Amino acid sequence: MASTNQVLIEGGARNIKTPRRSTSTVSQEPTLEEAWQVLRPHWVIEPAANQLPATPFYSGLRLLLSPLLRPLLRWRIRGAHHIPRDGATILAANHLSHVDPLAVIAAARRTTHYLAKDGHFTNPWTRFVMRATGQIETQREHGGNEALSSAATILSQGRALGIFPEGTRSKRKEAPFLLPGKTGVARLAAAHPEATVVPLALVGTREVMQPQHHKWPRLWRRFDVRAGQGVTWLEWLGHPNGGGVSSQQLLEIAKQDEHEIRSALGKLFRMFTDQLMGSLSELGAP
Repeated sequence: MASTNQVLIEGGARNIKTPRRSTSTVSQEPTLEEAWQVLRPHWVIEPAANQLPATPFYSGLRLLLSPLLRPLLRWRIRGAHHIPRDGATILAANHLSHVDPLAVIAAARRTTHYLAKDGHFTNPWTRFVMRATGQIETQREHGGNEALSSAATILSQGRALGIFPEGTRSKRKEAPFLLPGKTGVARLAAAHPEATVVPLALVGTREVMQPQHHKWPRLWRRFDVRAGQGVTWLEWLGHPNGGGVSSQQLLEIAKQDEHEIRSALGKLFRMFTDQLMGSLSELGAP
């Protein structure tokens, strides 16, 4: 069992057996999900109006090239069974190199959407690649809310979202490279409590293509993708080693003033993010 400052990456909250309640108790006491929905106005993230692009080119390319590239690339995926093959999924990884999104997409074995800054769509070739692989263009000047709405669109359609909780590529030149996580990943998980959040530790990608040092990826260098046990927001929220919150506690929070509610939710978002980063570290993220 993981410690209280980490997401459950081994035999996580999915293995918890909830005791049966009597019929009278069930009818009187709301479930954790029902109590969380009472707070919906305070955590909801409305999806963007735009639809996700179709990716037939990417799907075909993945089917054709994956069997050919796997024997050539010196990479290993551990814990691939932790990555759901369908349904809303958040793949949360550390960020060390330009090749990190490709490493996650290859390990996921399903179409994975990333939010990409608009600069990647200026060149005709990179614009074609980004759109063909289903990546979502975001405008930096519009701020983080637009990015969260675009991410919500991906999850609301039951797709896989790739995200770097650090918010940016680590610029540290010496280990430890892992930066503190930003709470956007927790807000997305909370707004889509059915989505599975999977920690992915990328180990060795910095040696494959070190930023501002290597012009081209050194594909002969070995790197690992290590997937940990996934957890949904609701599983984490009610687990004693996670949020440790009951339905009654959520209902009490809902009765408070606006600023008190936001403060309470902010603490939960921070706790979830810190535990997620703890999972990445335990999985071996440098």
